[in-house]
Amino acid sequence: MAEEFDWIVRQAAVVSSESVSLRDVAVREGRIAAIGAGVEGSAREEVNGEGRYLFPGTIDPHVHFDEPGREEWEGIATGSRALAAGGGSLFFDMPLNSLPPTVDVESFLEKKRAAEATAVTDFALWGGIVPGNQKEREGLARAGAIGFKAFLSPTGTPEFGWVDRAALREGMRQAADFGLPVAVHAESERIVTELTQRLRAHGRGSWRDYLASRPLAAEIEAVRQALDCAGETGCRLHLVHVSAPEVVEIAQAERAKGVDVTVETCPHYLVLCEEELERLGALAKCAPPLRSRRQSEGLWRALLQEQIDLLASDHSPCPPAAKATSDFFAAWGGISGCQHLLPLLLDRLAAESGSHAFPLAARLCALGSARRFGIASKGAIAVGNDADLALVEVGEPKPIATKDLLYRHPQSPYVGLPSRASILLTLVRGEVAFSRFGHPLRARGRFLPGPCGLGQ
Repeated sequence: MAEEFDWIVRQAAVVSSESVSLRDVAVREGRIAAIGAGVEGSAREEVNGEGRYLFPGTIDPHVHFDEPGREEWEGIATGSRALAAGGGSLFFDMPLNSLPPTVDVESFLEKKRAAEATAVTDFALWGGIVPGNQKEREGLARAGAIGFKAFLSPTGTPEFGWVDRAALREGMRQAADFGLPVAVHAESERIVTELTQRLRAHGRGSWRDYLASRPLAAEIEAVRQALDCAGETGCRLHLVHVSAPEVVEIAQAERAKGVDVTVETCPHYLVLCEEELERLGALAKCAPPLRSRRQSEGLWRALLQEQIDLLASDHSPCPPAAKATSDFFAAWGGISGCQHLLPLLLDRLAAESGSHAFPLAARLCALGSARRFGIASKGAIAVGNDADLALVEVGEPKPIATKDLLYRHPQSPYVGLPSRASILLTLVRGEVAFSRFGHPLRARGRFLPGPCGLGQ
């Protein structure tokens, strides 16, 4: 008797972290039920995958959806819809930019309820390490935090403080006891504050001045501090938004010595560079800032050499008015980008290396995060895994258009960049989160507690 499925994607080029192969993929009750050269049976929905690529749904471990409290900046509903339009099936929301920030159990549960109400993709939540919340961290772990986030320099939001080396070490000791990673924004408060104050005292405020206030030396100094603390405590360190190949080299050297560290970078450091700030203005302001073209190319080489563990968008939106100022220091520092995490990577891989390099995208955008954060049911197209799937068409390059952005505020420095990759369909546990085929959207986000088990 022929089997019945909910979905079958026929004859797609199925992308794993190791290969691309022509297969059918069948889905039943939210999970991948069969994979084969010719899956027998029928389905409620059959999709023609011929000439298209089927990727595991992407995992974006670094977004700021600003809810609760700053929904006018983004919100979980619009943020997760944009994520799904980029092939995303799971996001990790950072603990700051929301009001209140997730630095205690009450605020964590408030954000969890908000996401359960409106997210169209699955989600996990970071807890924060800030001055004075030592007694809250165990509760955050038990509530299901995927890990902890700490800043070594001012955050841009006064309600989420930065920590010095001693406080970071203390937080890492606690996180190690819970079995959770610590994600670190690594820029030296000492260097950034001193340079900023010096420039501001002379009335400086151009994009070049902003770059001068946050040199690579500030990132390197803070990265070394974080690596030292991780080595001392045995904590699992995750370096977020690494901006330059020099930082990758330092992390690789410490990993060889036994430090448990992973490296994340973002598309904006790979496809943009500091020379473009004059044209793009504050739309491309971020921290750490964009680096030189030479460093951007060096980071790309490190990525191709598999020295970078995963890719994240660091989606950090704001209302247009927060970018509309001639004072670069005063403008909000964040890039809207969660809709193009996978498409931008695929575009460059296709242009430079061809589709045989697509397994690297599956690792960077899905499997790398699943492995690092202990999510066994996601990150790969395998029988028994959640049916998180992204069907992608790769063709002639077309410019990214403002009209296609699904953010609350349709603005991004990526507008106008060419993209060969178009997301046709995104499934989250077998339900439609995005479709260009006219399917009704039925996906509803589910909370994934931290893998240490304290949240279950």
